[in-house]
Amino acid sequence: MLETFQNVFKVPELKKKVLYTLALLSVYRVGAHIPTPGIDGKALSAFFAQTSGTLLGFFDMFSGGALGRATVFALGIMPYIDAMIILELLTVVFPYLQRLAKEGEAGRRKITQYGRYGTILISVVQGLAISFALEAMRSPGGALIVPNPGWPFRLMTVITLTAGTTFLMWLGEKITEGGVGNGISLIITAGIIVRLPGAIINTLRMLMTGEMPIFLLLVLLLFMAAVVAAIIFVELGERRLMVQYAKRVVGRKMYGGQSTHIPLKVNTAGVIPVIFASSIIMFPATIARFINHPWMQAISRWLTPGSILYSLLYAMFIIFFCYFYTAIVFNPIDVADNMKKYGGFIPGIRPGKKTAEHIDRILTRITFAGAIYLALVSLLPTFLMGWLNVPFYFGGIALLIVVQVSLETVRQIESHLLMRNYEGFMRKGAAKKRG
Repeated sequence: MLETFQNVFKVPELKKKVLYTLALLSVYRVGAHIPTPGIDGKALSAFFAQTSGTLLGFFDMFSGGALGRATVFALGIMPYIDAMIILELLTVVFPYLQRLAKEGEAGRRKITQYGRYGTILISVVQGLAISFALEAMRSPGGALIVPNPGWPFRLMTVITLTAGTTFLMWLGEKITEGGVGNGISLIITAGIIVRLPGAIINTLRMLMTGEMPIFLLLVLLLFMAAVVAAIIFVELGERRLMVQYAKRVVGRKMYGGQSTHIPLKVNTAGVIPVIFASSIIMFPATIARFINHPWMQAISRWLTPGSILYSLLYAMFIIFFCYFYTAIVFNPIDVADNMKKYGGFIPGIRPGKKTAEHIDRILTRITFAGAIYLALVSLLPTFLMGWLNVPFYFGGIALLIVVQVSLETVRQIESHLLMRNYEGFMRKGAAKKRG
């Protein structure tokens, strides 16, 4: 791994891609500190200090703290993610989108264009909702967060936040085109990682003041390393289905006869089930917190992270959405039909319906393992902070995103290095041939 990173700056084009990516990410971090006009920043910071465990705190994590500061990037990249997830769900319902999904690169470009339009629409709606919410909010001391409410402030907020999200969408696409890794994922990861130095400083402060024994810190560091290793192990885990292709004679040539495999990932759905589950379970808790009624306050307490009801519902939603999203993105019937079309079969399994049932049975089993894994990692912060009284946040969706994006980025870097080596071998062989 270390040797791979050392070789990055030895390859000129790869070095250029890495520096290009870092430059665009730095632009994102600068924009995350430009405030939206008409907002009292100190009153807003005091308000967001008490929003942990709510939907506001959840979206603030994805925006890298930009929502808590009400900057131009307050909405973050979440509207784009929401739009693409909605389009992916609609692909199952609408035949037109199904045809586009099967048209290759041209169809994907069209779907991406619809995603951009959807991003702007969602940003406008969310920006308007945030402007109304900001006008109604007060700091714990009673200060107004918006000193001059009204339609001028609302329109300015909608335009500012929509423009910020649109710029982030463009920034992510530019990173994907000219940089290393997926730009949208890297923007989310950068927003999460930027909080790491503050967490480290806070931990050192607790260690120096005696709030945390050094023995406990060492045990937690070993535990954290084991959890990260387990996440990497599961994320790279896959069940390989052997596929044999029959020999075919076309003209005077013979095709087929080779063996390959279908990789079924243990965690096919990625972090999407955790995002869905978090949004659903935090929404009623967030609404209940703003309604001053005994029943609503009781609901807010029941759905607070650390409670038994919260943990049970959270795990159940994650398991449900794992199966739901996997069923959308992976269709065993289509896979079986494509295999049969090109003369492929799984040894010992009849082509067609029996193959689809076999794939579905295996996918159901490994999806259950992946769902349990996602639920355990997502509930890890609740277990550490709520039950073991560990004084810092570790685990959950933030850790899953960082590890998954890091693995994908490293994989792309290694593929660039591999291509460079192949090019070098080819040049050396050509030189020998000329000599």
